[in-house]
Amino acid sequence: MRIRHVVPSYLPAVRYGGPIFAVHGLCRALATRGHHVEVFTTNVDGPNNSAVPLRCPVALDGIHVRYFPSEYFRRLYWSPPLARALDADLADFTVLHLHSVFLWPTWAAARRARNARVPYLISPRGMLIKDLIQRKNRFVKSAWLKLIEKSSLERASAVHVTSELEAEELQRFGWLLPRVATIPNGIDEVVRFGEHEVSSDVKEVAVGQPLILFLGRISWKKGLDRLLNAFALTHLRKLAIVGPDDEKLVPRLVQRARELQITDRVRFLPRIVPRIVLSPDREYLYRSANMFVLPPYSENFGNSVLEAMQRAVPVVITPEVGAVDIVRQSGGGLVAAGDPEPLSAAICRLAADPALARSMGEAGQRHTTAHYTWAQIAARMEGLYESLRCCG
Repeated sequence: MRIRHVVPSYLPAVRYGGPIFAVHGLCRALATRGHHVEVFTTNVDGPNNSAVPLRCPVALDGIHVRYFPSEYFRRLYWSPPLARALDADLADFTVLHLHSVFLWPTWAAARRARNARVPYLISPRGMLIKDLIQRKNRFVKSAWLKLIEKSSLERASAVHVTSELEAEELQRFGWLLPRVATIPNGIDEVVRFGEHEVSSDVKEVAVGQPLILFLGRISWKKGLDRLLNAFALTHLRKLAIVGPDDEKLVPRLVQRARELQITDRVRFLPRIVPRIVLSPDREYLYRSANMFVLPPYSENFGNSVLEAMQRAVPVVITPEVGAVDIVRQSGGGLVAAGDPEPLSAAICRLAADPALARSMGEAGQRHTTAHYTWAQIAARMEGLYESLRCCG
């Protein structure tokens, strides 16, 4: 099968987080299963351009990646060369998989797929959440939804979501959607490493037991204010908050920790800890953690939840995490409301009962290993692609 993925930015060796992690893991597994997989993307890397060859295929883990320049309207990832390349050979592909909303490449690829009669599906990647849209750029995004995104979604062959929670949020828009397919993200294998390979700042932030770990993007939507408020009600020694701080939120969180009088028990490491294979820093953080906590206001899936479970780390999450059903089914952790009292009670319960924490960690590890490897997820996605080809 010839499968083309269109994603606005694709720098797995650098960022390897969120949607890029998911798209790369899926593409790599599909290529391993014998499919011809291409990725069309731009060279946009934040305010800069990534140092990659343009327009010609770049081999990456069995995937053919083609980067195109975006010289103007970079916030929309506008790239006429990408559009021309799509026009050239799109009809030769079996299916087109689009990974974004609110961005020009998705609209351009969807329109061309319809003209070429190639089935396409869209993965919103957690961006179609009404509360998030209301909170950030409401008027611009509402106009985009009405004028562009609604048509692209309703005329797609399918819409892919990663959790039932994301599917429920999508239905709130009241659109006449095609088939909505729920297929979760997968996880990579646990890797061995030597302690000498671990960065000194990671070792420093992981000192102290029991260690409560948050590992992910430092963003308002991750509910880190909830976490600080709950942690302040405990007498536990150490909370580590680790991840890139693109929103410059850490100073406000430090101030909140100061107000709660817990600055001596909270450590921040505001930088990327890559998910790349053989990432000693990330593995060391999980190995050092007694539990992993994720209390977001909105999280369509929660890749880090499965990562922690795969490493036998028990998790504490709130119902807003898309992977909540996985945690409940596996017995790999506790689900608690995001208010300070119930969230702190769940954290204290695991900290006070090592036997319970160990059994939950082992249960989560068994479940994720049995059901959520990228090979297993790619097989499910392959079945979805086949159904689109048959019915398209």
